[in-house]
Amino acid sequence: MIRRLLVANRAEIASRVFRTCRTLGIETVAVHSDADAELPYVAEADLAVHLPGNAPADTYLRADLVIEAALRTGADAIHPGYGFLSENADFARAVQAAGITWVGPQPEAIEAMGSKIEAKRLMEVAGVPVLTNLDAESATEADLPLIVKASAGGGGRGMRIVRDLADLAGEIEIARAEALSAFGDGTVFVETYVERGRHVEVQVWGDAQGWIAVLGERDCSLQRRHQKVVEESPAPGAFTRATRKAMHRAAFLAARAISYQGAGTVEFLYDDQAERFFFLEMNTRLQVEHPVTEMVFHTDLVELQLRAAQGETSDVDYPEKPDGHAIEVRLYAEDPDHDYQPQSGLLTRFEIPTGPDVRVDSGFATGTTVTTHYDAMLAKVIAYGRTREEAARTLAGTLRRARIHGVTTNRDQLLAILGDHRFLAGEVSTAFLDQMLERPAPVGRPEVAAALAAAEAGRRDRTVQRGTPVGWRNVISQPQRVEFEGDVVVEWWGGRDGYRVDGVTVVAASPTTVTLEVDGVRTSYEVAAGPDGAHDVDWPGGHVALRRVPRFVDPADAVASGSLLAPMPGTVVRVAVSQGQQVAAGDTVLVLEAMKMQHTVSAPTTGTVTEINVQAGAQVASGEVLAVVEEDGG
Repeated sequence: MIRRLLVANRAEIASRVFRTCRTLGIETVAVHSDADAELPYVAEADLAVHLPGNAPADTYLRADLVIEAALRTGADAIHPGYGFLSENADFARAVQAAGITWVGPQPEAIEAMGSKIEAKRLMEVAGVPVLTNLDAESATEADLPLIVKASAGGGGRGMRIVRDLADLAGEIEIARAEALSAFGDGTVFVETYVERGRHVEVQVWGDAQGWIAVLGERDCSLQRRHQKVVEESPAPGAFTRATRKAMHRAAFLAARAISYQGAGTVEFLYDDQAERFFFLEMNTRLQVEHPVTEMVFHTDLVELQLRAAQGETSDVDYPEKPDGHAIEVRLYAEDPDHDYQPQSGLLTRFEIPTGPDVRVDSGFATGTTVTTHYDAMLAKVIAYGRTREEAARTLAGTLRRARIHGVTTNRDQLLAILGDHRFLAGEVSTAFLDQMLERPAPVGRPEVAAALAAAEAGRRDRTVQRGTPVGWRNVISQPQRVEFEGDVVVEWWGGRDGYRVDGVTVVAASPTTVTLEVDGVRTSYEVAAGPDGAHDVDWPGGHVALRRVPRFVDPADAVASGSLLAPMPGTVVRVAVSQGQQVAAGDTVLVLEAMKMQHTVSAPTTGTVTEINVQAGAQVASGEVLAVVEEDGG
């Protein structure tokens, strides 16, 4: 019987496991790095142990420190969460050797599925359809497109699509580096890439006596950079009963082949054009997207994991069909409009409403800081409905009412997906986001609301002449002018008759709320002023973050023409050029690593590298000048 459990993980998944433990009366232990000390999960645990440092290799990947923390706190069980050490057979064995209960499958099962290369061979023998691995040396144009994958990985790390054979060697090297950094194993393999495939996975659970249950499937096709964005259960669209049954059977065979115990997921690539599917991998752990299965099967997968770990046998008759539909979206700290660049910073406001059919699994809260050391996911928002359309509508309404300030997120992209006619028709694939049309700009006048809220804040903060109307002048010669970054300019007039803005009727204004009328339609805007001239504006049409341009700019802040600025905080992993070297537009100059992904900084033009200001291993801030490329003839 488990009495005190340590979660060898962080943020959202740690909070999720603690929630079930509280329900079952199990005491909890958290471990945390320097950067995570203030995150909510640390305070939620009964006990917490500090792992010095920030890099995963120094903290959450240190099996010895995690086991020592369990022994020091008297924890009699360890739950690995997902990522980090969750699929490390050696860690599972070390936990058991220390006399601690391992909440996961037996180490032999982890090992069997730990190498995607070996796992495919094993599945082929078990009768599960697989894609054939290709030899990188002998691949031809006829094999294109190809995909490079990390053998020990997941979550999109160490995964690269190759459309030109000339790029294959370089993409293999990048994939190896990402895989080594994320998983400690740089082994990769190459296989055919199915251009418009669907990513469908089947949830399985096994007990200590060999009983294996299948709890439906999830569609996880909507991805960016091979990382999931939207997941749902059951799989939508033209997914026939025969295909569903065959896929569930294949997952059962996969789990039975390794006598699987606990919760696991068998992932398939489904080609709906040819009505066929192939084994991708088996995740011998809890999946990020497990909540959608829990909602439609009315079960708790973490509780099932704990039951299996305690040696309990199954006494539940799992229904063959799910009840209703559930959709989950992953809220990331990233900018979809700029190649999904990771974002970091202080969350000045982080509020997502919940309800009877809405669940939010989050690792952050208002006042916490998003760092570059770990994954960019802030939260998972999950909605349930009797139908898929109902679930999508509920989820979209929840996201619209969310208030997220301080960092750029993919919230607006998620809303666009949930409203896309193809998504609503169930026409999903791994190419969905690449083919998505540009999102329309939100309709409204948030810049006017921000300018007037700032004026009202100025009135509120006056120490003299508080009765004087805002913007009052003896002789009006010109309007007041407010400029925001991005060439957004607002001109307005004030005085005893109130505010006047061309094309807009100002109904009411305060430092936090502004009501405007345009073409006979009234809209209220919430405005939150932050430091350094920042204004977050929320209204029914969306959210924007506006930053006022200062009237006077310090010349020291200017940078030389041709400067390559760090697009995000991160670590320089490679400098590909030397000072004085000639480069062509698009050539790699540096490679940065942030939030467990590598990002290439390329030469913007053909020219000469005149400055290199960093070296491999250097930590850089967003906007820092990394190098300068002087244009030829410039």
